[in-house]
Amino acid sequence: MAFPRSPSLLDRVMGPYRSITRFLERRALVRAGRAVPRTLRFMSTTVMSGMGDDDPRPYRHSLGLALGVAADEAFLAMAMAPSRFPRRADYARVSAELAEAKQLFSSRGWIARPSSYHRTPPPLASEDVHSSRRWAMGLDYERITYESAFSPRSGEPGSERWLGYEPNRHAVAAVVRSHDDASGPRPWLVCVHGFAMGYPFMDFTGLQTARLHRALGVNVALPVLPLHGPRKVTRVSGEPFLSFDLMNTVHGLAQAIWDIRRLLSWIRAQGATTVGLYGISLGAYVVSLLAGIEGGIDAVVTGIPVVDLPALFHEQSPAHIRARSIEHNIIGGPAEEVFSTVSPMSFAPKVPQGRRFIFAGHGDRLAFPTHARRLWEHWERPPISWYWGSHVGYLWSRQVAAFLEDSLSASGFGRVPAQADSRREMHLLGLDTNA
Repeated sequence: MAFPRSPSLLDRVMGPYRSITRFLERRALVRAGRAVPRTLRFMSTTVMSGMGDDDPRPYRHSLGLALGVAADEAFLAMAMAPSRFPRRADYARVSAELAEAKQLFSSRGWIARPSSYHRTPPPLASEDVHSSRRWAMGLDYERITYESAFSPRSGEPGSERWLGYEPNRHAVAAVVRSHDDASGPRPWLVCVHGFAMGYPFMDFTGLQTARLHRALGVNVALPVLPLHGPRKVTRVSGEPFLSFDLMNTVHGLAQAIWDIRRLLSWIRAQGATTVGLYGISLGAYVVSLLAGIEGGIDAVVTGIPVVDLPALFHEQSPAHIRARSIEHNIIGGPAEEVFSTVSPMSFAPKVPQGRRFIFAGHGDRLAFPTHARRLWEHWERPPISWYWGSHVGYLWSRQVAAFLEDSLSASGFGRVPAQADSRREMHLLGLDTNA
């Protein structure tokens, strides 16, 4: 008969400490308090280096930058609730799914030819679209819904779980269009929101919909990403999309591309003169990927972009989750190969080089600046505007607002403002005094 082992002296000493730590970790405000030392460390590091992110110019330290960095860090800390951490059994399950996916994707040639993974969806006919008039944030808009008709291929790991998300089977979009038909058909801009968004009151603000619609005179379509907004299946919008179930993310990205391509077919049937893409954060990932798959796009703007989701998982996960993920051959294993089928870095953009635009924040603590630099290099160094702020700081940056408007105007979306080219050059050089 085996007797239970007596706790060691170290266990007896550390036991109460661990219990208190676990108790505090469950308190969101306590986790948010981590933002203070992390912000101080970031600001002090940039002071000591005198620069950041491989940029030869010194950082512009300010209270606004510090507050923005703190907001990023607080959001990240509050999102890292222990209740969302994977359980021990999850590591083996996710590892097995990725290993199976790698074998399947390799055998079918999808890893060698990522474009072959993406099927062409059926066009979206007007009779398949259900619409209703709505109002939000000072804008009248049309809410349209249509059947997604997307499903993972038979045998793809995680496909049954994905198909079980019933609210996700219908695609949703908000459409803001001009009621002035005297000038004929208009350009359309498809704006894709970031993670945890997907509602008009959030997306209209986060994607500056009113400003773009009124200043440029464009019609704006805002599709809802899978499992976000009214398509969500948990309390947090988009939660299963970016979770430890990495095959969910693969299916989510594939469905996002599918749904938006169907929406684009409907937009073109409306008589669009030009069509552009604009996305922020996770939405920037989606439009960057879409720009390499869908032809006929006239311009693409990516803001605070993410381009490598396995790398982001590695960068933002707590140390113990990273260690166990490496141990189970998740990080540094098949995930990178499987994700190559849904990575913008696997596709040459079909949009002309001069009509690709990027903006990013030097102090971004959610999507590190390395992601924007990698996309910039992959896209053959198109116009890029760096602002002195955090991930959420673009919302208050006049530099970003002017760069966005000028770039789209110069690409045929609305009237080209006077001195737009010289203003954009100032943004690129970081000389905008209103930044």
